[in-house]
Formats: sequence, structure tokens, C-alpha cells
Amino acid sequence: MNKLLSIIQNRNSHRTLVEPHPSTIEMEEIYKAALRAPDHAWLKPSNFIEIKGDGLTKLSNIFEEFASQVLDINDENILQKYKNAPFRAPMIITLVTKLSNHPKVPYIEQKLSTAAAGQNILNALECLGYSGMWRTGKLAFNQDLVKMMGLDKNNEIIGFLYIGTKSGKEKRLPERNIRDHLTIWD
Repeated sequence: MNKLLSIIQNRNSHRTLVEPHPSTIEMEEIYKAALRAPDHAWLKPSNFIEIKGDGLTKLSNIFEEFASQVLDINDENILQKYKNAPFRAPMIITLVTKLSNHPKVPYIEQKLSTAAAGQNILNALECLGYSGMWRTGKLAFNQDLVKMMGLDKNNEIIGFLYIGTKSGKEKRLPERNIRDHLTIWD
């Protein structure tokens, strides 16, 4: 079987991600792969915020503030979970869609383009020996967080990719029956 196809077929979100994360040169190659995602009308909606080092602390503070002020969470244990979330991996990429009014390309299609770019990032990471996990929850698709992260209101956060090197036991992937997901019109 083709090596790339095998990598894609076996990709999964690994629970524990540690150093090292990809280098700057490797990330350039990963972003090139990301930007090959389908992009109707060449709107270039996908943008990425790369967060590592001290940036993780900045994101941690934003997550804690978001949980406290926007979600109105007072429970210290839950607030601590939001605060600790960015430290689950040595690098995070925030997937951002810059929404543009276009007569033929609705917003959902622009978001799907960024989602495809995110999947390309996850596959490229695997090709280079790294791993990633896509997280959303209440932090994605939320204009309050967009504002707290200093983005213009025409942007939408569609997810956070936690990135690093796999550590610990591999997940066993269940076999899937293709026929359960496939209809053929012939």
C-alpha cells in the first residue's frame, strides 16, 4: 500500500502530546499543505494563529477569562480546566476563517475550506512524525472569544489543533465497515 495512504488511514487524535513540536521550517511545509485545501472563488478564508512558548500562557489567560466572564463559571475546578487546556500540547494552531461576503460562496463553504485546511495540517503532521488533536467545544464558533483574541468580527474560530509528539500507548483504532457509510449509484 502507498505509505501516504497508510498514514492517512491510521491517523488518530493521540491523547498525550509532548515536545518536540514541528520546527519553523517544518511548519512552513505544513502550512503549504494546509493552503492546498479547496477554496471556491479563491477567497483565501483560512488563517492560522500559531501558539507556543509564552503564547500558551497568554491563551491560558484568555481561556480562563472567557470561562469566567462569558460562560459565567464560578467553580474553581472548572476554571482551572479552562486555564490548563492550552498546556495539553507544546503547540496549538487556532483555525480561523475570515468570512467574506460573496454571491456564490456562502459562509459555511468558507468555514469548510478552513476545516479542510485543518485536516491537511493533521495529515501533514503525521507525515512528518508528529501528531495533532482537533478541539472545539464552547471555545469554537464564539464571537466573544474572537474578540478576546483580538480578531476582527468578520473572523470565526472553527477549532484548535493541539500539536506535538505522541507519548504513551497508541489508541487501538476500531475497524470500520465502509459499506455502513457508502451508497453507490451505478
